[in-house]
Amino acid sequence: MRNLVYFFLLLTASIQSQTTMSPSEAQALKTLVKAQALTTKTIYSNFTQYKHLDFLSNDIVTKGKLAFKTPNLVKWEYTDPYKYTVIFKNETIFINDEGKKNQVDMGSNKLFKELNGLIINSIKGDMFDDEAFDITYFKLDKTKQVHFIPKDKKSSKYISAFEITFNEKGDVLEVKMIEPSGDFTKIVFSNKEINKPLADAIFTN
Repeated sequence: MRNLVYFFLLLTASIQSQTTMSPSEAQALKTLVKAQALTTKTIYSNFTQYKHLDFLSNDIVTKGKLAFKTPNLVKWEYTDPYKYTVIFKNETIFINDEGKKNQVDMGSNKLFKELNGLIINSIKGDMFDDEAFDITYFKLDKTKQVHFIPKDKKSSKYISAFEITFNEKGDVLEVKMIEPSGDFTKIVFSNKEINKPLADAIFTN
């Protein structure tokens, strides 16, 4: 009984700490984040990824480094507990699974192309497209969180929602991608460097 009461107290506190933004507050956040996105040419960051699957008692945790360079170069380099690299470059996805290399042509797959666009925009924090998403804005204790629900039925078969958490400066702290099943992937960024010079050679497989 005591544990049940404690759970409801935590739940109530969580609900109270998250409030919906006013229209003016939401507009201020959009303006801040879009201004930041326009000046962001490169991003280099550590990340920790949490993969939540309902049938597992613990999340699957992986770590690595992200490199992004405008307009469309993205590299996810997983380093712990295994080595795995995914590079989004032009119209191709390059995969290196501990030396086993493969590539996928995005140009012939509209879904991959859309996902690549979502990944790039979520990294930059610039996803405020009212035509593509139903968008809700929330204030937390010291951060802001925006929920994006895809309007496109094809996209929603794979991703039911995005949740992006921003700090007070408009930087992306976390990206959470929720699947229709309720399983999700959460990526937490740390030691992020903005506009650090990145050579194109970084994005080779």
